[in-house]
Amino acid sequence: MDMTPRERVLAAISHQEPDRVPIVLGVSNATGIKMGTYRRLKQLLGIDAPDRYLYDWPELGTAEVDEVTLERLGTDVRGVWDREPAWVLERNRNREPHSPYINSWGSGAIEIGPEDWFPGVHPLKDATTIEEIEDYPWPDMDDPTRVAHVGQRAAELAAEGRYAIMATPWLLFPLERAFAMQSTETFLMNLAIRPAFAEALLWKIEELCKRLMGHFLDALGPNVDIIKVGDDLGMQEGLLMSPVMYRSILKPVHADYLRFIRERTPAKIFFHTDGDVFPLIDDLIEIGVDILNPIQTSAGQMADLPELKARWGDRLAFCGAIDTQRILPRGTPEEVREEVRRVISILAPGGGYLLSSVHTVMNDVPPENVLAMVDACRELGTYPIRV
Repeated sequence: MDMTPRERVLAAISHQEPDRVPIVLGVSNATGIKMGTYRRLKQLLGIDAPDRYLYDWPELGTAEVDEVTLERLGTDVRGVWDREPAWVLERNRNREPHSPYINSWGSGAIEIGPEDWFPGVHPLKDATTIEEIEDYPWPDMDDPTRVAHVGQRAAELAAEGRYAIMATPWLLFPLERAFAMQSTETFLMNLAIRPAFAEALLWKIEELCKRLMGHFLDALGPNVDIIKVGDDLGMQEGLLMSPVMYRSILKPVHADYLRFIRERTPAKIFFHTDGDVFPLIDDLIEIGVDILNPIQTSAGQMADLPELKARWGDRLAFCGAIDTQRILPRGTPEEVREEVRRVISILAPGGGYLLSSVHTVMNDVPPENVLAMVDACRELGTYPIRV
């Protein structure tokens, strides 16, 4: 019997077998589509829809996918997002062309090519003392324009009752913000040689993240099924920091943040972390992660999908796993189909799997391969899984 998209998602993340594997695509920056591929996809499908950017943030480069395209992709989730304060959006719309984009934290991006931006503005890059953290002009997380639209969007989706609602506040990840404030290299160095400073910076950022998250959750009310948070903890072949360092410094921050969320909503917690995070999966489950994304199959032990499913498949749902380094950008549609078949055959039995690309579908992915991915899921992901 066919399920609604929401019923399908809720069954899967509750470790039950729905009618088919749910699809999560185009609803957050971690499961999104970059504008170049989105434009080509609309052209291929003959869809006339305006180009809009997720979070009203062109420099991020991720499309806010229109409803007709989402329907064609079979996406079972719809997103709710916050925004930067109105004054920040206005300032950046009116700034000099090609000048750096600066967000409400004071960090930002520089243009490195046409419609291509890279994090390059780090306002605390030279900071090394607690006093510099205390003296910094931190953003106002009580600005009502950040979440003024959230309640109506969530209520409309809930009234429709068709799709699972995934809420994705942006810029609210403690380690990612520390990297943005100092640069990745500088903050990782400070973790090693100035741990007291690094820890103080993480806790200060987490305090601000909780404040805005509280407003965001208040605006959502009961109209949310999944909350997306995360921090990139892995690289291609290992972790950004040792497990000991993670457990002593960053894990308590993550645990407090997730506890704050859990006290305010029964929604499932979707945690995005790139790279080979295999050694930390037990830690993530312990602090309350329900859904792990993006399952970067090109990164170290994360390629061992049978082991992931066997060890954690009864306690953790997986979202992602369709390779964006080789298969989606350079494979043929048939190779994409075969990869979908392989991943589904391992991760989908018993529920607990939501199909998506490994992180955002980048601009080098042919639109034909995007369609091959979702069409293969619809065909091969029907339960009981027989592929």
